[in-house]
Amino acid sequence: MSAHPRIRRQQLLRQAEGYLELGMPGHAIEVLDRWEPQDIPSSRAAYLRGEALRELKRYAEAVVSLNLAAEGLPDEIPIYVALGWCFKRLARIDLAIEALERGWAADPSAAILPYNLACYWSLAGNKRQALSLLSQAISMDADFRNLVDAEPDFDAIRDDPAFQALTSVIV
Repeated sequence: MSAHPRIRRQQLLRQAEGYLELGMPGHAIEVLDRWEPQDIPSSRAAYLRGEALRELKRYAEAVVSLNLAAEGLPDEIPIYVALGWCFKRLARIDLAIEALERGWAADPSAAILPYNLACYWSLAGNKRQALSLLSQAISMDADFRNLVDAEPDFDAIRDDPAFQALTSVIV
């Protein structure tokens, strides 16, 4: 492969990232559509496309791109978080949980994964699992305790004494 196509692909990726940072997902997709058919698709490009589609609320399409990205970048936690986000909005909490569990297996130190899993298990009606995972997330990163009050996913378990004990701050 000559340097020119590689440089061009890197430029396209940077442009797409820039558009995503600016909140312009449609422009990011337009840039990614300039990827030449003979070019080998990149996992990074698939991730950026998935993020752009997610921001455009085209969740089913985003899942396709994000799954491709996860195949090539299995240790990238944001991919699994994005997959969970999309599956939740597609009313597939089971698949959201599965995606986050794959991510957690790849990086057990990422506290965002048990936190989001706790959210999804709460939505799925499994209070015990939700509380266990929320406890793990908070012990990994106490800042997650500050997010609980504003998180509607926990509404189903908010009145539970174990939830209240877990999320209260003793001063």
